[in-house]
Amino acid sequence: MGGRRSVLALVALLLLFAISAFVPAAAAPGDTVFSAAGAYPVGVRTLALARGPDRPLPTTIWYPASLSAGRPGTGTVTRDAAVAAGRFPLVIFSHGLQSRPEDHVQMTTRWAAAGFVVMAPAFPHTKKNAPAYTRDDLVNQPADAWAVVLAVSKLDAAPDDLFAGHLDTRDVVAAGHSGGAYTAAAMFQQGHSARLKGAIVIAGARPRFEFGGPPAAMLFIHGDADPTVPYSTGRAVFARVPWDKGFLTLPGLNHGSYLSPGRPGFNEVMTSTTDFLRWRLDGDKHARCAPGPLRITFGPDEPLCG
Repeated sequence: MGGRRSVLALVALLLLFAISAFVPAAAAPGDTVFSAAGAYPVGVRTLALARGPDRPLPTTIWYPASLSAGRPGTGTVTRDAAVAAGRFPLVIFSHGLQSRPEDHVQMTTRWAAAGFVVMAPAFPHTKKNAPAYTRDDLVNQPADAWAVVLAVSKLDAAPDDLFAGHLDTRDVVAAGHSGGAYTAAAMFQQGHSARLKGAIVIAGARPRFEFGGPPAAMLFIHGDADPTVPYSTGRAVFARVPWDKGFLTLPGLNHGSYLSPGRPGFNEVMTSTTDFLRWRLDGDKHARCAPGPLRITFGPDEPLCG
């Protein structure tokens, strides 16, 4: 796995997606949010970050916790738990319009259990119940997301911080759903940091930008019966990516039901996204084309596993 991660992650990851019946998407720290066997217990903390006085970015961070936080696979999320031994790569996750970071806890906690530090800011003007809501603010969110990456990265060298010595800040993957997928994809414009190694674009909207800068692999996920962001829109965004890319089609599925455990498509989404993270952030070349129920289509213009 590229030498960055413990053998424990490799062994337990095989069991990570033995998903139980449906659990509500939002859960408070200390609640059971999944019952799969993960490589690590999960900790959570919140940081009062901002990009200037007018752009508060309260950020929820899920991360691999030490065994003192509980037995791996129990599904308990412990607030401010000690971090597991080692250094862990970063994932920046962006929520969609009228959504919140905690609405995606079923996905973010699984990534954390697999050995990734998942940062999820609440954006000031597109989050649920935002006092000055406007979807036009999406164009400002890529810079917000990168500001969060930079702020959290600094904690690796902060002597008294919980994350000191535990963050692998060299490579970052951006991920998001719907409007958050737009945010994640838009981070890959000309001039973006070479630290951005990949993107997970789930039900992504039409971009107002052109891809550019250092190459970065991208995984697209879209239901072909999506009434909110048409499947054709996702395919159009995918076609504009000039780098390695793959597209996971979820037949007959809508805009986001597949992000809940027990629903059709959830296992495929979790398997493919976690393998993608292992490939881009752990250097695990086998995860790039791992066998399983991925249903990712490839062809001459889709060289991710070509």
